[in-house]
Amino acid sequence: MEMAFRILYITALAGMGGTGLGGVIGALLHRDSSKTVSLLLSFAAGVMLSVVCFDLVPGAISPEGANSDTSIFLVAAGVAIGFIVIFVLNYLIDRNTNKEVSHIGKDHPKTADDINELYHVDHLVEHEKHDSSRSQLFVAGIVMAAAIALHNLPEGMVIGASFARGGGIALSRSGFVIATVIGLHNIPEGMAVAVPLISGGMPRFRAILTTALSGAPTILGALIGYYLGLAGPMMLALSLSFASGAMLYVVVGELLPEAYLMLRSKAPAFGILVGALIGLILVYV
Repeated sequence: MEMAFRILYITALAGMGGTGLGGVIGALLHRDSSKTVSLLLSFAAGVMLSVVCFDLVPGAISPEGANSDTSIFLVAAGVAIGFIVIFVLNYLIDRNTNKEVSHIGKDHPKTADDINELYHVDHLVEHEKHDSSRSQLFVAGIVMAAAIALHNLPEGMVIGASFARGGGIALSRSGFVIATVIGLHNIPEGMAVAVPLISGGMPRFRAILTTALSGAPTILGALIGYYLGLAGPMMLALSLSFASGAMLYVVVGELLPEAYLMLRSKAPAFGILVGALIGLILVYV
């Protein structure tokens, strides 16, 4: 039980702490992007790629306590399922948050080509031009908070499954690494929630608190992933393969696009390299 409480504490820092920090940045900067956040995200992406390739996937193929290796096809299926689940959740988030943007024309690109579009600040500018009501902005923020809360559940499972590799006796190093990466990844998501809430009239402190609470489902997800991972070698293998796929999508579908859109230079490439090397060292040292 003590181990579970420690995991809950760490996950709360990653989930609620990450989104809460994003809320603070959104409240203070409002429409400014951050070079520091971009480099942190690219660094986190590099670390996560190393952890997935050299730690999670090998752990799923040869889980601790198993008499033989897990079928590579089962591991591949788990990776694909994890990737698709996070992709679908992100698709639902984009579809629901874009409903409030009637001003986007047929020639507007379907994918975000600017960091302001990524967390919908450009949409707020257009709403202000068209005298949209504050209630519309407020509702948009609430929808975004609910969508991100749903999105954080499987991310918590990733953290829990990684910690389960310790067999309930010790906390695995990869669990700490992944919790850190999830926390960094949650910063732009927190910005996506706080900006419309504040523009919709919610006081800054309440907006930041609401943003932090949207990361709470990460804690529930961590408990589910942790106890599934402790259910036996096969469940551990499935949990780790699911975690691998989920994190691969987080890296290629979220962290890297966010990093490049924030900075628009080659600098994130070096952040990825440094992160990958640090991740390699963390796995094998």
